[in-house]
Formats: sequence, structure tokens, C-alpha cells
Amino acid sequence: MTQVRLAAVQMAMGDDTESNVATADRLVRAAAREGAQIILLPELFEGPYFCKDQLPHLLGRARPLTGHPTLAHFSALAAELGVVLPISVYELAGQARFNSVVVIDADGAELGCYRKSHIPDGPGYNEKYYFSPGDTGFTVWKTAHGTIGVGICWDQWFPEAARAMALQGAEVLLYPTAIGSEPPDPQWDSSGHWRRVMQGHAGANLVPVVAANRVGREVGSPTEITFYGSSFIADPTGALVATAEREGEAVITADFDRASLSAQRATWGLFRDRRPDLYGAITTLDGHTPR
Repeated sequence: MTQVRLAAVQMAMGDDTESNVATADRLVRAAAREGAQIILLPELFEGPYFCKDQLPHLLGRARPLTGHPTLAHFSALAAELGVVLPISVYELAGQARFNSVVVIDADGAELGCYRKSHIPDGPGYNEKYYFSPGDTGFTVWKTAHGTIGVGICWDQWFPEAARAMALQGAEVLLYPTAIGSEPPDPQWDSSGHWRRVMQGHAGANLVPVVAANRVGREVGSPTEITFYGSSFIADPTGALVATAEREGEAVITADFDRASLSAQRATWGLFRDRRPDLYGAITTLDGHTPR
């Protein structure tokens, strides 16, 4: 079967991990009842987005992947429902901490871990305090329902990441995210820009894109952010085919035929006509190819 139904889950998070996991479980089950086979939850859904402020005690939220109770819970759920679940967690690995996604296949097996590559640092989004830059590189996973690539939030702004995953055979790009208001200017709304950048990844690589965001007002110490939801699924031309509102829980789905999309990518010529021999500038920081 080459048909696949993708889903994005949108939800708010409170302080209690068990309650958040229960909410995510309920919404994953709702998506599965709608026939979804690959279901994306938001970034760091176990709790509030703790990167709002730099607070040393919050470093203690990181946990090793081995024996992680949230991963165990969703491995069992994936096997029960026969769905693929990329699960976002705060990973402790030795002395390092990473913003990570573990990809769980439809039989409950953990296929591997992606560690967030691009780490933002700014008012309300102090991620460099909590996370080391990921060291896994961009990768893809062959799951029971298709080959997927996963980026995490800030990764979504970088076309290089999307292209790297597409070149490795990703049939869909998934972006769990946590984005909302900007504390220096709460009236600034980046949601349209946020969507359009990822729609561009879809169109440039001829693959569907799924983005799952959180919702709700979260108050830190002292920073507060209102997360703007707006989760979406874009088709391989970049057109929006399923969208969620700015507020409230949501489960959105869209259907795609993987064989048809593969043929479209082949005939369109975007990958055939690439000129990587001319792209040296993007491997540098200043735009000048080393001489």
C-alpha cells in the first residue's frame, strides 16, 4: 500500500507530566481513529516550554533515553495502534543535554534518535542554556508507513536541513515545534512567516510537510509566551491542505499517495538539475568558498 494518512496533534501543556502524557495519548488515539498512520506531537510536550527563562533547576528535567517512561508509554501505544510516533524529549547523555526526537515505528520499536541541530538563543527562547547542538546530523527513517525526516522547531527555518533529508529519501518532513509570541514585542506575530518557510520546504523538495505546535499562555519566571498553534499540513507544492486554529486542541489529517509523489519528484527534475558543485558558499559562515 502506498497510501499514507498524516496527522498533526496540537495541544496545551501544564506542569504535570503525567497529565500531559495522558492528553497526548488521548489525541494520538483520536488521530488513529481517523485513520492516521504517522502522527506528530508538538516539541517537548511533556511539560511547559521551560526555555522561557534561564533557571538552573530546570536542567534537571533532562533524562536518559534508556528507561525513559514517556518513550516506553508511546512505544506501547504505537504498537497497540500500529502507528508511527516521533516523540520529543529532553535528553540527558553523559554530561550533555539535547533536544531530541526518538522515532517509534508501528511495531513499537525505537528506530533511532535525532538531536536538534540548530539551537536558538533570544528573549523567551533561551535554548542554548539548556541544549547542546545536536551531533546526529540530518537523517531519515524507513518506517512501516513511509520514509520520514524529522527537524525540530528552529531547524524548520533552514532549507539546508530540509534538502538534506529529502536527498536521503524522506517522503515527508515532520517538524514538532514550540513557537508563539516574542517577549520583547508581544504584538509581533510570526505565524505567517513560520508557515510560509516550511511551505517553501515542501514545494522546493516536492514532499509533504507536517508541523505540530503547542497552544496556550505559559508564564515563566518572569517571561511569558502565548503559543499560537496554527499547526498545519502542506502538500508537495507547498499548499496548505489541513490547518488548525490559533487556540485549542486539534487533530488534523491529510492523505497522500507515496508512489504518486515519488513519480512527481522524478519527473519534475528538481533533484536532477541540482548543481552541488556550485554550492560551496553554503558550507561556509561568511559566504565565501575557501581558496
